[in-house]
Amino acid sequence: MYELVTETSTNLPYDVRRAIRAAKERENAGTRAALSLATITQNIDMADDNVLPICQDTGMLTFEIKVPVGANQIEMKKEIYEAIRQATKDGKLRPNSVDSLTGENSGDNIGPGTPIIHFEQWENDYIDARLIIKGGGCENKNIQYSLPMEIEGLGRAGRDLDGIRKCILHSVYQAQGQGCSAGFIGVGIGGDRISSYELAKKQLLRDVSDINDNPKLFELENYIMEKGNTLGIGTMGFGGEATLLGCKIGAANRLPASFFVSVAYNCWAFRRLGVTLDAESGTIQNWLYKEGEKISFKEDTETAAASEEPVREVVLQAPVTEEQIRELKVGDVVVINGDLHTGRDAIHHHLMDNDAPIDLNGQIIYHCGPVMLKDKEGEWHVKAAGPTTSIREEPYQGDIMKKFGIRAVMGKGGMGPKTLKALEEHGGVYLNAIGGAAQYYAECIKKVDGVDLMEFGIPEAMWHLKVEGFRAIVTMDSHGNSLHKDVDKTSFERLQQYSEKVFS
Repeated sequence: MYELVTETSTNLPYDVRRAIRAAKERENAGTRAALSLATITQNIDMADDNVLPICQDTGMLTFEIKVPVGANQIEMKKEIYEAIRQATKDGKLRPNSVDSLTGENSGDNIGPGTPIIHFEQWENDYIDARLIIKGGGCENKNIQYSLPMEIEGLGRAGRDLDGIRKCILHSVYQAQGQGCSAGFIGVGIGGDRISSYELAKKQLLRDVSDINDNPKLFELENYIMEKGNTLGIGTMGFGGEATLLGCKIGAANRLPASFFVSVAYNCWAFRRLGVTLDAESGTIQNWLYKEGEKISFKEDTETAAASEEPVREVVLQAPVTEEQIRELKVGDVVVINGDLHTGRDAIHHHLMDNDAPIDLNGQIIYHCGPVMLKDKEGEWHVKAAGPTTSIREEPYQGDIMKKFGIRAVMGKGGMGPKTLKALEEHGGVYLNAIGGAAQYYAECIKKVDGVDLMEFGIPEAMWHLKVEGFRAIVTMDSHGNSLHKDVDKTSFERLQQYSEKVFS
């Protein structure tokens, strides 16, 4: 189980690699989406080579395990817990299990409800163990519909195949770039509220290239893949050709009064592997999702090389002045050298009513919960450091920037109108880093200068970092411009084209 956990966290399955390469090949060279895909593929190889997390967000570990009759599931569960504790200690997982009432981090990814372990008996004489590590950013873009209902942009969705179609298309639209697109979706039709979501998540266990044995669902999967990729949301929500990398749909019976359609959204960093085990010894017999050629991206030609319009690069070194920020515009690439300070949900909530532990005037805040390890000398080292989804900080961000004089915030997925207005009034920018690129960005961090507010736990503490060559794209500027608002508007207009009935 330790080997399964480590491999799942650090090595993308082969079917996912193939889907990402296909997306990279069809993306237009020189675009923001192509630049993002180049970073993503570089990050995949770095994580594999270094046996370190692909993404810093451990998210929720979900095990689906089939066992022979008579297997001791109590002992197996204990061994899974021990494997997770060890993987966390070794820096393969970030401590991610938090008490919902106190906010206290357990420190070892073990707690009530975490991890999720589902056992099922079968009549085979071996064990089939599969693991999905699903990050919080993409988990937050899951969505459930109860039919019949009115769906924004698509009109009435009835209790039929066409109503289901509208739900799934809308689920792709509403995710935008906040779930680290391009993504994969699993869809569950029917059941009750709980079993419908469970069915949706189990669809993510299917191979990306498999064929649905239900002809109607097979046709619907192909339709969603085709139309979803015409919405123009693109990688990271920057616009582009690749929005959806996979769509798998399952159906279950339901009650006459209920008709649920549930969608489980998964980011491009689709961490899902499995093993078959000898039931007597527990040794690995075979790896799942590793069929065919293992794609490495090291030899790929850089599709992001030439742009019709040269990308403007601007170097920022904190403290940053308002004048420097006012010169930046949406589309500029920013290269950060010097100081960078992390701040996630707990930090933003804390700063609303408290002083900052350091002077933040002119500084840059990074929405990030890194994977950190301390060496024998007591020095902290960053093992993974990609951005988290920024929209969660929308209630606080503008007020905090004004209160402390912060000039730039960086994360992924963009922010809303309140922050955009504050950027314009205060003189600030939002920088979009590439979601999931935890190894790519960890390499840019040269030193940990210190940490404050460790009582919030490692992911939520404020880490003070020295960085070099830390790249991100300006997607919201101080002139009222927002790439995220523009892409949302365009994709919504394209979504409306699919309001007419297709399936009877």
